[in-house]
Amino acid sequence: MKQILQSLSNGKTSLVDVPCPKNIKSSILINTKVTVVSAGTERMLINFGKANLLGKAMNQPDKVKTVLNKVITDGLNTTYNAVRSKLDQPLPLGYCNAGVVLESDVDKFEPGDRVVSNGNHAEVVRVPKNLCVKIPDDVDDESASFTVLGAIGLQGIRLMQPTMGECFVVTGLGLIGLLSLQMLRANGCRVLGIDSNSTKCELARKFGAETVDLSKGEDPIIVAQRFSRGRGVDGVLITAATQSDEVMHQSAEMCRKRGRIVLIGVVGLNLRRDDFYKKEITFQVSASYGPGRYDSFYEESRSFN
Repeated sequence: MKQILQSLSNGKTSLVDVPCPKNIKSSILINTKVTVVSAGTERMLINFGKANLLGKAMNQPDKVKTVLNKVITDGLNTTYNAVRSKLDQPLPLGYCNAGVVLESDVDKFEPGDRVVSNGNHAEVVRVPKNLCVKIPDDVDDESASFTVLGAIGLQGIRLMQPTMGECFVVTGLGLIGLLSLQMLRANGCRVLGIDSNSTKCELARKFGAETVDLSKGEDPIIVAQRFSRGRGVDGVLITAATQSDEVMHQSAEMCRKRGRIVLIGVVGLNLRRDDFYKKEITFQVSASYGPGRYDSFYEESRSFN
């Protein structure tokens, strides 16, 4: 079968022939029909791969300490070889899959069922049962394939705890940002979208939001003040990807007292204490699609029904 792999060593993306996975207990095999390219996440991985070792270290400073500790315990050559070996392992791309069950070791899934999962860009994927769900009959495969992206946005919104009539800012109008914007609108909230891409801003307006087009020199803080009728917005959902700390500062400036900020994307986090202290603003980082994510007991356990 064919699968898309990406090298963390040099950033090269390849379409390769690999063996079809075999099914295992509590998992299902899915014949892929549609996958969505998550442009922000996958571009970030490609750019990381293209960077040299110093650039990679600067992009993941939290991993540098681990590497330095390994140098102390195992020596420089051993550590270098281990890092190179890790980077040389190809990484499967993709996490938004819709397809048809081929084989199932789970009672609730049968061959022929249409399902969505976090499977990779591959002709056939194997996915644990807790990371799959059936597609309703009235939903087409292409629409269903956006489920995981929508779940990422939805988890951020859950943490935001919006109520009807509140006003929110969505910073970054990529796929997740635009999906989050629509869900906030469906929740009865007023939404202000911010991006430097005029086309994305136009899409956001079609979905019922007001916008700040940074490419036209519009000031997000001034617009947010006017949008919130002088009170400050109730919260900011950050779905942007940038190394700049300015996004966090602007978000705090936009908020009312005791406003809330939730980070879904990746931004600089050198926070200014006064931004949060004076208004008692809350800040939380959202973990992908929510409870159970990155919990191996939930994602891979054989004990769940």
